[in-house]
Amino acid sequence: MEAVLTVIAPPGSAVLDRGVLEAARAAIRGLGAVVGSPRWLKPGEAADLPFEDIAPEAAEAAARGALGDLPLDLVAQAAAGRRKRLLVADMDSTMVIGETLDELAALAGLKERIAAITARAMAGELDFAQALRERVAMLAGLSETALAETHARLALMPGAATVVATMRKHGAYAALVSGGFRYFTTRVAATLGFDTEEGNTLEVADGALTGRVVEPILDRDAKLATLRRLAASRGLPLSATLSVGDGANDIPMLLAAGLGVAFRAKPAVAAAARVRIDHGDLTALLWAQGYAEAEIVTA
Repeated sequence: MEAVLTVIAPPGSAVLDRGVLEAARAAIRGLGAVVGSPRWLKPGEAADLPFEDIAPEAAEAAARGALGDLPLDLVAQAAAGRRKRLLVADMDSTMVIGETLDELAALAGLKERIAAITARAMAGELDFAQALRERVAMLAGLSETALAETHARLALMPGAATVVATMRKHGAYAALVSGGFRYFTTRVAATLGFDTEEGNTLEVADGALTGRVVEPILDRDAKLATLRRLAASRGLPLSATLSVGDGANDIPMLLAAGLGVAFRAKPAVAAAARVRIDHGDLTALLWAQGYAEAEIVTA
């Protein structure tokens, strides 16, 4: 079975060159693999190394050992079926920079306290639903206008719009699925061009947050269920899906997807996922699928 190792550098870093690729190639060949010539996806940023006769995990480990501490992301996988037809993406700290609930808490003067709980929940140290209820309860009485203020401050993760636009142009369906709130998911999804979105709902009454989340809460199990439901509704095997996220509530959908990517993730999440992107931006999701520079839609 033919496989491929994709070597990805942060945009503009000038870390990836032919010497780096040859070092990775030699390391893989040293395990007895047949290794083809490098193919640039984007010069200086991403390249494919095709290989045969060893497992993708072994090739990736060998290349990582040869490349040491260089800030490069490596993705090894079967060459067939690399391009996915369903994208299911987390929002906070994945499609947008930071955690929307923490930023909302900043307007109540509670960012430090709430962010500490968020960090533990995303690391898998706390039950997600319980931690969400606890944090939202602390915001009871906050003016509804704080939602608009928080949205106005949001910054998109570099590469987010490009990933969605490119995959959709090539026939994929894109879903934003968040344990955050629909006030934000609806707006972020519209900005980035997602086909659909799902999230939790903050209860608001008389122009202020009540401190409650409308049940049921969209948690890790719901994210996994959404991935499966969307794949089934489009007649796709899970092998044809891509999921991306950074928190513990993303782990089940990362493990279930054909390509599950831990993006700049918490340690427990990065350890659980087979594919991790620690250095590149979200365009790494496109390089991992074998898209070439000419196929990228700049959004």
